[in-house]
Amino acid sequence: MSKLPPGGVIHTYQKYDPVQFPSPTAEPPDMASAAMEHMLNYGDMREFTEEELANAIEIDPSQIHGFIFGIDNIMQRLRERKAKILATYESEHVQKLASQQFKDEAKKGKPPAKLSKDYHQAIAEEQLAALEELYFPASKQDKDFARHVVKLSDILGQKYLVEDLASRYTFTGEEKLTVPAAIEVRQELLEIDELLKQLEEARKNARLATINMEALERYAEQEDLEQLRNMTRAVNEYLNDLAEQQGLERDTNTGGFKLTPKAIKLFQNKVLTTIFSQLQEGRSGRHQGPIIGEGAVELQATKPYEFGDSVAQMDIPQTLINSMLRQGNERPLRLHTDDIVVHKTKNNPKAATCMLLDMSGSMRYGGLYVSVKRMALALEGLIRKEFPGDYLQFIEMYTLAKPRHPSEIASLLPKPVTLFQPVVRLKADLSKPNISELDLPPHFTNIQHALQQARMFLSGRDTPNRQVVLITDGLPTAHMEGSQLFLLYPPDRRTEEATLREAKLCEREGITINIFLLSSWNQSEEDVRFAYRLAESTKGRVFFVAGKDLDRYVVWDYLQRRRSIVA
Repeated sequence: MSKLPPGGVIHTYQKYDPVQFPSPTAEPPDMASAAMEHMLNYGDMREFTEEELANAIEIDPSQIHGFIFGIDNIMQRLRERKAKILATYESEHVQKLASQQFKDEAKKGKPPAKLSKDYHQAIAEEQLAALEELYFPASKQDKDFARHVVKLSDILGQKYLVEDLASRYTFTGEEKLTVPAAIEVRQELLEIDELLKQLEEARKNARLATINMEALERYAEQEDLEQLRNMTRAVNEYLNDLAEQQGLERDTNTGGFKLTPKAIKLFQNKVLTTIFSQLQEGRSGRHQGPIIGEGAVELQATKPYEFGDSVAQMDIPQTLINSMLRQGNERPLRLHTDDIVVHKTKNNPKAATCMLLDMSGSMRYGGLYVSVKRMALALEGLIRKEFPGDYLQFIEMYTLAKPRHPSEIASLLPKPVTLFQPVVRLKADLSKPNISELDLPPHFTNIQHALQQARMFLSGRDTPNRQVVLITDGLPTAHMEGSQLFLLYPPDRRTEEATLREAKLCEREGITINIFLLSSWNQSEEDVRFAYRLAESTKGRVFFVAGKDLDRYVVWDYLQRRRSIVA
């Protein structure tokens, strides 16, 4: 019996076909994160098409059998075609021809007296825009001259194209070109250059959707095109299967993709993995030891029973074994106190957090709102995964404050600025039935109303560990007094005092306010001083962070707070 070659054995057991795409050993691209980043930036998935999804991820072209060879073959054919064109024609004659055509046509013009100076100046300077500006006044005074201006503009435009051709490319041939032929040659060369650029990009990342297949059909061999189409189909099928696996569903209404909870969870896990990979051992890493004592979470370790221990945590198998070892063959078994073993437990006290997400107009600068949303999703994923007993409520903060479900976070966007006056002093009575939220400028920052909402959510929580996490970039510019809404810009002391009064009410309820102050272009010393006063009023803290570091610092601080709670 002949032995199988080693490669055959490997292929049999691994079920690996070297021409199959994708490679089973390659890490699949992260489509969920690409879709979520799009969602965080634009607030919805309406624009996230299949082509954009393909462009948003990276695929190793070496996974696709024959891909690089096929691309190189097509690129070589295009380069050869371009080189042949440049070696066939010369460009000096056609430049002179285009220039003479323009001069000859210009001499035929008979402008009205009022337009004569402008006409001859446009001719002398060969300014296409100046000629086009002559058309409307000419059409009112002399229809024939207006038609002449249109024709002359077209000839000058052709002259521009011929000169562009000569400046872009170096021709070494001898065959003369006419003006129309030169324009066609220019179009072909530009198209070849663009295709070469697209193919070179596809060669690096296998993004075949970026290739203009309609244009490529005019230059490539049919066999090469068919191979490229097969690769495109393989990549698209792979992306569609991968999208389904990672929680992206096809939207039948728009043809694009929409996110499912599975995709959001994958994104949250990736963000948390990135954050925790930056933690340093021995400094602020995740080395929290269990707090031994009465609690709800059993540990594998056990200890002898002591008076006061709950029998609910009894290790029954070990307890029976201890009794049998003590009694030997004597039956029935009679448990003694010394036989009983109970599981150790760790304390798992709850924490309640309200997170205030600033979505006022200023958060659009530098994409701060994207960092805020990424942080919120990361923290929600952390609590759901590791601290399921904790309470977390998100509140969107703008001119008003509105509770938000975690599923709504990704779609939040900074509010558009609708007032541009340097000074705003407005008041609205929200108790009036004819005034709705749609009547209000949405881009102000109402920290007071957001704190009021947070206090309502936290005051009823059955834990003493309650906190507000305020994410903002500056001073408040709106507040409520009863049903009266005040919009005051520049920031006014009346708004600051109303906000500090609300903070005092939080302090009475045992609620701590921690502020993450995002750096922005218009931040001043006043913003910093107010943040300190607000945090100190509830024995809280102020963190100064850049937007890109927000998720890391908020998650780290939450973990530190959990450690302090159980310590």
